[in-house]
Amino acid sequence: MTETTASVTAARPPSDITKRSLPASLVVHALLIAASLLMLYPLLWMVSASVRPENEIFSSTSLIPSSIDLSSYVRGWTGLDVSFGRFFWNSLVISVLVVTGNVIACSLTAYAFARLRFAGRNFWFAIMLGTLMIPYHVTLIPQYVLFLDLGWVNTILPLVVPKFLASDAFFIFLMVQFFRGIPRELDEAAMMDGCSAWRIYWKIMLPLSLPVLATAAIFSFIWTWDDFFGPLIYLNDMNTYTIQLGLRTFVDSTSASDWGGLFAMSTLTLVPVFFFFLFFQRLLIEGIATTGMKR
Repeated sequence: MTETTASVTAARPPSDITKRSLPASLVVHALLIAASLLMLYPLLWMVSASVRPENEIFSSTSLIPSSIDLSSYVRGWTGLDVSFGRFFWNSLVISVLVVTGNVIACSLTAYAFARLRFAGRNFWFAIMLGTLMIPYHVTLIPQYVLFLDLGWVNTILPLVVPKFLASDAFFIFLMVQFFRGIPRELDEAAMMDGCSAWRIYWKIMLPLSLPVLATAAIFSFIWTWDDFFGPLIYLNDMNTYTIQLGLRTFVDSTSASDWGGLFAMSTLTLVPVFFFFLFFQRLLIEGIATTGMKR
């Protein structure tokens, strides 16, 4: 009986199986689309609110505005004492410097932990991993006092300089795992040809580590671009504000708030992050998927 059923199932044409699984597939896809729209609704509503007239922003939950009004973009860009373009420039400069510092310093540190032999390597690696468990707020006050004594408060230096000193243990750990997956035979062959440790890092490790470097760059850019707390602590002059501090100025608890300008500038703020992620998406997925795997 079992053999007969198996033979009938095997002889059943693929079209029958496809027809029976089609309803289930449609239900699954419908649920996924509904969940996606539910998660995208706040973002779509913000974009819609940025082109609504000011008096209609909170009067409707519809995504389709009754009329298109682009004055919020003009008002948001030029309505403050400092042009919003200045905030964009400040955020871009800080983000680029942070990405550069993290990629260079963290890759050098990770290469040392993964490839070089020195006294106390495992101990210092454990200490580095331990810093991942220290909350940022624990070190905030000592860091602020240090930067205040150095005269760096109200400049971008406290936000940038630590990144050139390999202060992000997460990226170091990520790169160490990636470097350990690269065959050591490449290093040994290069050393036999007379390459120094620095040349091996520059000519062999970095070209093979493009996915993990891109992953670190993407996360560094997004986290820095979206950072509000760090600039809030160290930047006091409006000319040095980043976009996150600039967005806060549209909301005033003591007077009227410009919600249209806020939503318009928030929409523009998402554009660089979207394109940055879109451009490096393939490398990001490859870097995360292959970290810690033998290649």
